[in-house]
Amino acid sequence: MRLSLFLLPLLAAAQTPEFASVLEKHCLSCHGAERGLSGLRLHTRAAALKGGTRGPALIPGDPAKSLLYSTTELAPGTTLAMPPGGPQIPAADRAILKAWITAGAPWPDAITLKLPQLKIKDDQALVARLHPKMEQATELKPYKRIIPNSTVEFEMLPVPGDAKVAPFWMGKYEITWDEYRLFMFQNLANEARGAEPALDAISRPTKPYVEMSFGMGINGFPAISMTQHAANKFAQWLSAKTGQFYRLPTEAEWEHACRLGDTEATPINDRSWFVDNSPESYQQVGKKKPNKLGLYDMLGNVAEWTLDQYDEKSYGKPLPPEGYILSTKPYPHVAKGGAWSDPAQKLGCGQRIWSDPQWKMQDPQLPKSIWYLTDAQFLGFRLVRPLKVPSAAQMFRYWNNGVERE
Repeated sequence: MRLSLFLLPLLAAAQTPEFASVLEKHCLSCHGAERGLSGLRLHTRAAALKGGTRGPALIPGDPAKSLLYSTTELAPGTTLAMPPGGPQIPAADRAILKAWITAGAPWPDAITLKLPQLKIKDDQALVARLHPKMEQATELKPYKRIIPNSTVEFEMLPVPGDAKVAPFWMGKYEITWDEYRLFMFQNLANEARGAEPALDAISRPTKPYVEMSFGMGINGFPAISMTQHAANKFAQWLSAKTGQFYRLPTEAEWEHACRLGDTEATPINDRSWFVDNSPESYQQVGKKKPNKLGLYDMLGNVAEWTLDQYDEKSYGKPLPPEGYILSTKPYPHVAKGGAWSDPAQKLGCGQRIWSDPQWKMQDPQLPKSIWYLTDAQFLGFRLVRPLKVPSAAQMFRYWNNGVERE
């Protein structure tokens, strides 16, 4: 059978992976395997056919009924227009999508779409936009801050430096669900899409498939079971919200604050939650006695993420120039302080645990989520703010830490 000249360019488009590059370039940041806004993921043909809350995104042979194409033809800023807020996807790329769908949307089984290096460049550009907005402090003193567009307050306390560690602020408490849920759920933070472009561009957790406090409590309780990547992105989000630079502490900073505030003379039962006094659950922050710096729950309650890649031989060695062990692989990373599920002898400034893939055993997703550690219900974090704002390149490294996939 002779093919018409009209169909030849359509088949040519179908025989090349052009459609894949268009989706990766314009759609995957919001609708990829890790972040499926409105329930829509476009990393595989099956996912596109399934669609999201508005139904199937792909109807092979019918571009007009395929939302992944028809929404790109809407005028920027109108309801359902993609990408939201514009600019409109270039006409040439829209034509590729239309031709591919018209030809039946062939999608080789071997092709799974993912964000390429373009995402890294986008993140670097985002950090470059955020960097000039970071407030440079001149005095290290305690302060409180309400997260904009919310009633949630957090408090930072000064930690003097020494020969190895520069001065910084550290969170008075572990990050609670009150703060973390503003990051998880945009509507709780009263953020309108498109109104705050820098915030829109920061990756956020996908919707969890289970209630992530596991029934142990939300208001005033520490947030738990997030990956180190998720904790880093919370720090980036909070920095964008407040104009103050926040990040995870290095292991050296965390241990410095712990030892400087050491209160060993106070009975462990009076200053820490652990397995003997907190059976089967974490507790609200700030209910035990603080250390000498005024920091609560440094030992016990939940173990706390640091920036460092775990190296069993790093103790006793000089710190690298960056001040922490840079990441070269997804596992393991260091957490400090011990948790509610640990015996008292596991609580200490020098105690460390390290992340493990088995902390995601209950996660039914394939691939496993980059946001949640379903089996690490003992793990949370607190943030620090260095006195000196780092360079944009350093900010990028802190918030991305070399690896995303965990």
